[in-house]
Amino acid sequence: MGTTEDLFEGTPGGLPDAVARGRALYRSAESPTAAVRHVVGYARFIEFCDRNGVRARELASDPARLIWFLRTHGSRLADDGALSAAAAIFAGNTIAGLRPDARWTAYEGASPTVGNAVRQFEVDRLLDVLRSADDESIRGLVSMLADWAQEELDEAPAAQPIPVAPAAGQPRYVRPHLPTTVYYSPEGEPIPYGRQWGDDGPDPDAYSVDSHPERFAGLHTVARALIDHLRDVYDVDVDESPVHAAEMLLDVKDVLESVKVTPRRSGAAPLTFVLTGYPGVAVHAGVLHDFPFPVCGCDACDETAETTADRLELLVLSVAAGGYRERYPVGRKRWSEYALNAFDGSGSESGQGEPVPAAAARLHDAEIRLREVAGGWSPWPLRGH
Repeated sequence: MGTTEDLFEGTPGGLPDAVARGRALYRSAESPTAAVRHVVGYARFIEFCDRNGVRARELASDPARLIWFLRTHGSRLADDGALSAAAAIFAGNTIAGLRPDARWTAYEGASPTVGNAVRQFEVDRLLDVLRSADDESIRGLVSMLADWAQEELDEAPAAQPIPVAPAAGQPRYVRPHLPTTVYYSPEGEPIPYGRQWGDDGPDPDAYSVDSHPERFAGLHTVARALIDHLRDVYDVDVDESPVHAAEMLLDVKDVLESVKVTPRRSGAAPLTFVLTGYPGVAVHAGVLHDFPFPVCGCDACDETAETTADRLELLVLSVAAGGYRERYPVGRKRWSEYALNAFDGSGSESGQGEPVPAAAARLHDAEIRLREVAGGWSPWPLRGH
């Protein structure tokens, strides 16, 4: 009889579906994705615990003990890929159990994460870090998890925005072709962007190196294709003017183009696209949140045009589908908050923190506007409807 995976809260199941790349698909708005808190696939780690004289059930209820156990046996876990994957799932389920608002999230081409709107943990990376961490770092992680588990929510979490399904015959967005280019190091070696670093993580010196920003030039093509798609499918006003760059709250430099797309529905969120000479794209969504693409182009972060385009398309298509929500002010700290549910219902992301510095009048206007859309920004109206 196999090992029973019943150590955590809720019915065990698989990871949430990963956000798809390059093409807009939808799930029905009547069937939103449930939060995933208990993922299967950790039986092998339970057996490993048994062989080492430790009850896995005790580790599941004691994150500090689990962290030290993973650190102690890190090398043995790393030598067995299936066992390491089982340990990562076990650790993620343990972290999810620390807070009622914690959940698993998955994105195509990236490791799954566990956390809430304030903090996310990449469990695969966590196991890698534990192997080489010193005792002080381990104690710091244990303390941070304990503090995170005890943090009180200033305010009940907002309901998740649910994107709408497309109308019959509605054109789907398809990513334009992005040319494949090989980039070389100063020594003449090809740089495998997106997979440069192994288990030990990036070279510390790589954080200060931005060797080939031109690899992001295709993002301009993707941004223009998204704007064309929005113009063709939705009832919107499109205004190409340099004045719209001033709507960004982030300090965006070397502006080449700025385009504002405003849906002709009062409760729908506008989008402002700013194309920069880096090359990159920044998007202002709604009234109070900016999203840069790439977030960081340094060699250590190892972003590619393809993975960055994934995130850009996710944002734009999800906002248009009604999967975007903003709140301000939230709780005693008067934080700003956003939540984004993927246009196909297969994933979500969110963020919360102090608002980007802005004039008091702008924050006041944002507060008033967001009261009017307290249930979340509406889906954009379709052309001809």
